[in-house]
Amino acid sequence: MDPVISIRPLLAVAVPGLAALMILLLNNREKLRDLVSPLAAIVLFALVASMAPTVLSGGTVDLRLFEILPGVEFAFRADALGMVFATISSLLWIVAAIYSIGYMRHLKEHAQTRFFACFATSLAAAVGGAFAANLFTLVVFYEVLSLVTYPLVYHHEDEEGWKGAHKYLVYLMGTSKSVLLAALALTYSIAGSLDFVEGGLLAGANASAALLTVVYFCYLFGFAKAAVMPMHAWLPAAMVAPTPVSALLHAVAVVKMGVFCLLRVVFHVFGIKLVGELGLGIATAYLVSFTILMASIYALTRDDLKARLAYSTVSQLSYIVLGAVLLSPVAMVGGIVHMAAHAFSKITLFFCAGSIYCASGKRNISDMAGIGRRLPWTMGAFFIASLSMIGIPPTAGFISKWYLTMGSVEAGQISFLAVLLVSSILNAAYFLPVSYAAFFGTEAEESPATVREIPMVTIPLVATAILSVLMGIFPGYFLTLADGVVK
Repeated sequence: MDPVISIRPLLAVAVPGLAALMILLLNNREKLRDLVSPLAAIVLFALVASMAPTVLSGGTVDLRLFEILPGVEFAFRADALGMVFATISSLLWIVAAIYSIGYMRHLKEHAQTRFFACFATSLAAAVGGAFAANLFTLVVFYEVLSLVTYPLVYHHEDEEGWKGAHKYLVYLMGTSKSVLLAALALTYSIAGSLDFVEGGLLAGANASAALLTVVYFCYLFGFAKAAVMPMHAWLPAAMVAPTPVSALLHAVAVVKMGVFCLLRVVFHVFGIKLVGELGLGIATAYLVSFTILMASIYALTRDDLKARLAYSTVSQLSYIVLGAVLLSPVAMVGGIVHMAAHAFSKITLFFCAGSIYCASGKRNISDMAGIGRRLPWTMGAFFIASLSMIGIPPTAGFISKWYLTMGSVEAGQISFLAVLLVSSILNAAYFLPVSYAAFFGTEAEESPATVREIPMVTIPLVATAILSVLMGIFPGYFLTLADGVVK
C-alpha cells in the first residue's frame, strides 16, 4: 500500500506545542490557562485517532519536511509501532491533564504555568518521537524530551529536587551525547542513511559482526530512558518531582520513549534476522532478565510508595525489551502490547499515590494502614492496577504477560519463562500488601474529616483503572497494531 501523504503527523506535534505557548500567554488567567491542556489533549487524540484506520489497514501516513544531510531527512511517518506509542501518549494526556489541575490546585503548588507548559511540550516531543520516520528525527525529539522534563523534575526547587534533576540530566544527556551519538555516526557510516526500514536498515550491511555488535550496545545503553541496568539510577532519583510528573515519567512519555527507541532499533535498524544471527537477542534477554528480577527485589525493600513504583517501572520496562529480543512473533507482540498495558496500569498507580498524598500527606506504605476505608475509590483503583501489573485476568497486564510467556515457550527459552513467572510472584509480593494494609490494617488515630477523596484527582485515576480492565477485555486494537509490526 502506498503511503498517505498528510500534514497530520506534524499537526499532532504542533497541537501540544501550541498549547504550551498558550499556557505561557495565559499566565495571569488561571482558569483559562488550566483549560488549555485538556482541550489540546482531546484535539491531539482526535488527530492520532484519525490516522488509525490507515495504519490498521497496513498503510502509513508520511510527511517529509527537509533534508539535513544526504540520506538524512527531518521527516514523519505514522506506522503501526508509532501508532501504539502515540495512542498511549495522546489518550493518557487527557486524564493526566485533568488530574494535574486537581493535584496542583489542591496543594497550591508554585510555578504552575511553567509546570503545565513543560508538561505540554513533553507530549509534543513524545508524539514527535512516535511519528519519527528515521533515527535523526527520533533522536531530536528524544533530546527535546530530556530537556523539557528537566524543569518538571526540579519543580520543588529544594536540595532534593536539584540533586534528583542533576542525576536525571547527567544520565540522559550524558549517554545521548556519547554512546548514542557514536551509534548514530557509525550507523550512517555503514548504511549511508538513518531511515527506518522494514527488515532492518543494517540488514545485509557490509560491516563486521564485531562493529555491528558495538553499534547495537551503544544504542542499548545510549537510550538510557529505557532504564536497563545499570542505566536506571536516574529513574528513582526523579521521584522528587510532583506526582503528575512521576506519572508522565513512568507511564506516558519518558520511559515509553526509551523502550520505543529500543524497539525501533531491534525491528527497523538491525532487523530481527540480523539480531538473531549476531546472537544479540539472547545476550540482551539475559541482561534485561537481570533488570527485571533485581528491580523487583529493590521494589520489595522500599517503604516510600513512589520509590516502590519507580523500581517496579524499571522492572516492567524490561518486559517490553525482553519480548522484542526473544525474536518469537508471539513474544514480540507481547512486548509491544505491554507498552500499553503498563502505561494504563502504572499511571493509575502513580495517580493513586498522588491522591493519597493530597488527601493525607502520607508517602510511606507503613503509614497507610486502614487508609482504604477513607479513600475507597483510590485504593480500589490501586488494587485493580496492581492486578494488571501482576498479570491477573481480565486486566491488560494478563494479555501482554500471556503473550510473553507463550512467546518464551515458542522460542524454546524456558529460562526466560521462569524469569517471567518469578517476576510475577515478586510483583504480587510488593503490590498486594499495600492494598491489604490499606483495607484491613489498623488505622492510626485520625480525624475522619481530614482524609477524604478529592474528586478532580479521584475521577482520572478511576478512569485509567477502568481502561486497564477494558484493554484486558478488548485488546484487539493494540494486538492488531502489534501484529502489523512483526508481520
